[in-house]
Amino acid sequence: MTAVTSTTTRTDLTKTLRDAIVSGEYAPNQRLIEADLSSTYGASRAAVRTALLELGGEGLVDRLPNRGSRVRAIPLTEAIEILEVRMGLEGLCAAKAAENITDTEIAEFHRLRADILTASESDLFEYSRLNQQLDRRIRELAHHPTAVSILERLRAQGVRHQFRLAFYPGRAAVSAPEHAAIIDAITARDAAAAERATRVHLQSVIDALRTIG
Repeated sequence: MTAVTSTTTRTDLTKTLRDAIVSGEYAPNQRLIEADLSSTYGASRAAVRTALLELGGEGLVDRLPNRGSRVRAIPLTEAIEILEVRMGLEGLCAAKAAENITDTEIAEFHRLRADILTASESDLFEYSRLNQQLDRRIRELAHHPTAVSILERLRAQGVRHQFRLAFYPGRAAVSAPEHAAIIDAITARDAAAAERATRVHLQSVIDALRTIG
């Protein structure tokens, strides 16, 4: 668990708590007690309260009248709705990345493609990490702060369902070629194909989530 120093800003505390919730350090419906969080992270009660209010606004925390806060459990139906919204935004980012990518970044993406395909066959934890790295690099190359800001909030809400899906038997064999297709389109600087490949992948994620429940 990450400690927060006395000089940590409110923004840092919010990010630390967000990361802990997204990673599963705090389980869905788990109570978030301000005094405990204050002690754990070395932050004031006021800073903790403000961070929880901000995370409530992001849909990650439920504020309960006279009962404090708890980690919000995102139902499957809502996770699918989030993915449907992300489809458009992530398609846009992939298209922008294809337009902006440099020769040096193309070489980087080719290496990432090879690593993703290799990890999908032998190391699902590394495969999941590499997929997150790919998503992050696409957002960075998009140079679209508005889309990225909205995406980061939406991804945080639905990440638990996708993390569970990543380790579902046989899923990596389906998703790895989809990620490779996205990379191929971006490195070919084909914006339309990059957007299309991204939509295909996210629709595949939606279909798989509906199947496994």
